[in-house]
Amino acid sequence: MSSSRGAENTKCLDQLNKFEKLTGRPSLRASGHSAPPARSGHRCVANGSSLYVFGGYNPDYDESGGSENEDYPLFRELWRYHFATGTWQQMRTEGYMPRELASMSAVLHGNNLLVFGGTGIPFGESNGNEVHVCNVKYKRWSLLNCRGKKPNRIYGQAMAIINGYLYVFGGTTGYIYSTDLHRLDLTTREWIHLKPNNSPDDLPEERYRHEIAHDGQRIYILGGGTSWTSYPLDKIHAYNLETNSWEEITTKPHDKIGFPAARRCHSSVQIGNDVFICGGYNGEQILGDLWKISLQTFQWTKLPAVMPEPAYFHCAAVTPAGCMYVHGGVVNIHENKRTGSLFKIWLVVPSLLELCWEQLLKSFPQLVQLSTVQLLNLGLTQELIERLK
Repeated sequence: MSSSRGAENTKCLDQLNKFEKLTGRPSLRASGHSAPPARSGHRCVANGSSLYVFGGYNPDYDESGGSENEDYPLFRELWRYHFATGTWQQMRTEGYMPRELASMSAVLHGNNLLVFGGTGIPFGESNGNEVHVCNVKYKRWSLLNCRGKKPNRIYGQAMAIINGYLYVFGGTTGYIYSTDLHRLDLTTREWIHLKPNNSPDDLPEERYRHEIAHDGQRIYILGGGTSWTSYPLDKIHAYNLETNSWEEITTKPHDKIGFPAARRCHSSVQIGNDVFICGGYNGEQILGDLWKISLQTFQWTKLPAVMPEPAYFHCAAVTPAGCMYVHGGVVNIHENKRTGSLFKIWLVVPSLLELCWEQLLKSFPQLVQLSTVQLLNLGLTQELIERLK
C-alpha cells in the first residue's frame, strides 16, 4: 500500500516543470461549443477553483464559429474551466459585456474580474478605456463609473492591483505606442495620470504587449515592444511607488545560457517574489521557453520545461497553490494558425493537500455530484467543497 502511494506521489512530483495537456470535457450544462475555439489576444485569470478566459480573436471563419459568431473575428465570450471536474462552460452573464475583445488587460480582485482597454475590429479603430467588472460568482457585468484623467483608448497595456490601486502602463492606440502610467484608486474610483520625476530621456521605451510584476514597492516591466521590435530582458525598468521615479535594473544571466531572448506577446505569472515568463515572439520565431526571475536577486533561471506548442498572444494564469494554466495563442506565423489547447504546469512543489486533492478527484470523480452535507460528512473542508461547487 505504501509503495503504491509513494509511486503516486512521485508521479505527481514529476509534473513539476512539465507541461500537461488538458482535454477539457464539456460541462453537462454546456451548449454550443464544448470548449473555447482556438484564439489569440485573449486574457485569463484564475482562483483556487477555476480558470476564466475572456475575449480573443481568430480570423479563420470556420474556427471562430462561422455564421453563428455574430462578433466574428472576435469572441464576445467568457469561459470557465473548472479544475475539479476538468470541464469547460461558457458562462451566461447579465449586463453589458465589453466589445473591445483583443489585447485588453484583466485581473481578478476577489470575485470581480476587472477588464480594461482592448480593441475591436479594425484594430486601433475601436479601442476602449473603460473599466468593466464581471462578478464571476453572480455572473453579472457592470461598468465602473470613474472620474479623473482616464488613460487614452488603448490596447496591449499591462496592469496590476497594488494596495487598493489599479496601475496601468503602456499600450498602443494602434499608431502611437505609450509609456504612460496611470493609477486608479479603487475606493474613490479616481484616475490619476502619474508624472514620474525622471527626465524625458530617462523613461522606459514606448511599448505594448509587455507584462508587469511588482513587490509592493516597485512595478517591473518585462519585455514587450512595437510591431517592429521586441525589448531585451538583460535590463528591466522598475517604477518606484515611493519615489515616483523610474529606475533601470541590471538582471543576472543564467550561468550557461545567458539571458532570455527579447520578446513581446508573452505571458507572465507571479508567485511571491518569483516571476515566470512563458513563450512570446522575438520578431523572428515563436518562443516556447519558460524562465523565472527573482525580484530579490534579479537572477534569471531557465526552467527545463518547454511548451508543447510554442505560442504568442496566448494567456496564462496561476492558482494560489502555484499551478500555471496556459491557453491558446498563435502557433504558426506563416499559416496564421491559432490553437485552443490548454496546458497546466506546477511551478512550485505541490503541497501535500494539493497532491491528495488531485488523487482524490481522480479516484472519486463522482464527488462533484454529492450534496454539501454529504461532502461535509465525508470530512471535506468548506474550502474544498467550494472548489467542487
